[in-house]
Amino acid sequence: MSSEIRDIALAPSGHHKIEWVKRNMPLLNSLERDFSAEKPFAGMRVALSIHLEAKTAYLCKVLAAGGAEMYVTGSNPLSTQDDVAAALVEDGLEVHAWYGATTEEYESHIAHVLEHDCQIIIDDGGDLVHMLHTRFPDKIAHVIGGCEETTTGILRLRAMERAGELRFPMVMVNDADCKHLFDNRYGTGQSVWDGINRTTNLIVAGKQVVVAGYGWCGKGTAMRAKGLGARVIVTEVDPVRAIEAVMDGFDVMPMREAAKVGDFFVTVTGCAGVIDEEDFAVMKDGAILCNAGHFDVEVDVARLREIALESCEMRNNIMGYRLPGDRWVYVLGEGRLVNLACGDGHPAEIMDMSFAIQALSARYLAEHRGQISEKLIKVPAEVDREVASRKLAFLGKSIDVLTEEQERYLNSSAL
Repeated sequence: MSSEIRDIALAPSGHHKIEWVKRNMPLLNSLERDFSAEKPFAGMRVALSIHLEAKTAYLCKVLAAGGAEMYVTGSNPLSTQDDVAAALVEDGLEVHAWYGATTEEYESHIAHVLEHDCQIIIDDGGDLVHMLHTRFPDKIAHVIGGCEETTTGILRLRAMERAGELRFPMVMVNDADCKHLFDNRYGTGQSVWDGINRTTNLIVAGKQVVVAGYGWCGKGTAMRAKGLGARVIVTEVDPVRAIEAVMDGFDVMPMREAAKVGDFFVTVTGCAGVIDEEDFAVMKDGAILCNAGHFDVEVDVARLREIALESCEMRNNIMGYRLPGDRWVYVLGEGRLVNLACGDGHPAEIMDMSFAIQALSARYLAEHRGQISEKLIKVPAEVDREVASRKLAFLGKSIDVLTEEQERYLNSSAL
């Protein structure tokens, strides 16, 4: 099947975007050179579903340089950039994706990617793996393994594993130190506020920001809000994380209380119904709601539409809903990932590390074909260390090395 994209004539703009991120992703540059020489994916087909913008496109090109036959789709209907998709097609990759896809179109694009008997699956959020197991179980025999990019995707994989449903190995890319410590914290922290600021053009300083969830993404979001001058409230269900938020200088309270005072709300939990009808009922006029978790279920936008007395688009990517008491609340990017639906996603330098982990994890699967018995596997420590070492070198930094005497001391039982 040929590619399904919006308009191949958009390719020149996409090439410019990819070239820009390439200039700022030295790790992937180095892997592209290595893979071009080594061809670790020669004769292999790779299915990839990640937010289809320039940084993802460059990852696709790096894998293709390693010999992979690439079949590409997006992982969110509002994060696909049509010019980038066109550029990949012009470069010879098969792509099924366009911006603003309906649910039916989005699922159809994933299905077309999965029709190609791919050996490696690279997923972001779990839609690719889920459809493979539910609609294409006959294709699983071809799969040697896959890689999952996100916290949400790993939650879905763990549920599948507990139920005995996961039928091939998946590398938990999100859990690698060089992914979640940097991508989730610094990448999300910056790109969430990039998306909010460019969409609303409102000041953050002096406002009350409510961050739902204090995992690594929530930590980054709260940290950047504080840096912009906001007063930050954190809501949590985990008492340990709640104490951490208090120690980090943030207020902590239930969402029902935070809903009464918040100006900006950012959900970063991976759970559904985090902000619901009871919360909408107590929000003040002008509250702005957005989501930085993977799926559009954290803010119950469907129920908000039902109870609203009136709704209208106030500005591109801002939908307003009038509630009783003549209060308006606003939702950014339809409640989808605000950093991608309303922005360009994480900075290139951050995704350089995350996608290096992806590329090296895929190479690990190719090199260990048929040798992996467990279904959920950690990113090998040597991959994490290789990425960190290369990144430090590109930053012009060096670190100390243990002497032989220090090694003996640390490995001795008689400290």
